[in-house]
Amino acid sequence: MFDDLPEDLPRLETLRVWHTLWLARINAKITAVQQRQAETEHGRRRRPSPAEWTVELGIGTGRPPVQVHAGDCHMAGKRRRPVGRDEARRLLADGMRSCTHCRPDTQLDIPGLPRGTTPVPPDRPLPQGHQPNEHSPAPTSPRGP
Repeated sequence: MFDDLPEDLPRLETLRVWHTLWLARINAKITAVQQRQAETEHGRRRRPSPAEWTVELGIGTGRPPVQVHAGDCHMAGKRRRPVGRDEARRLLADGMRSCTHCRPDTQLDIPGLPRGTTPVPPDRPLPQGHQPNEHSPAPTSPRGP
């Protein structure tokens, strides 16, 4: 039936050693893959649930909060910290900007805020190059009235 093997003993023994080595390599690889899958599954089960709300933090001393995001918003920067629902609502009600992408102000339905808008605090300067609009304070002249 399968008589394609050599007839002499030394070559048959060499083939047996060769295939034993290959079987050991295959078994080692199977063990490594099973270990990796077990670790991945363990990590998936132990992963903490994502934050419901996050606050994007600024740069500099104290890293002041800059903007509120939903926890799954991909527009949030790398500097952020999770916050609870109550703190997110308080920050937005106090004038913190909300992300224009995920709209946490709309999702939280904060009383006193018109739906879909976020107040801009008058003491916060406009970013360089932005024009004032009805939501931003009028620029003050350095020369006075």
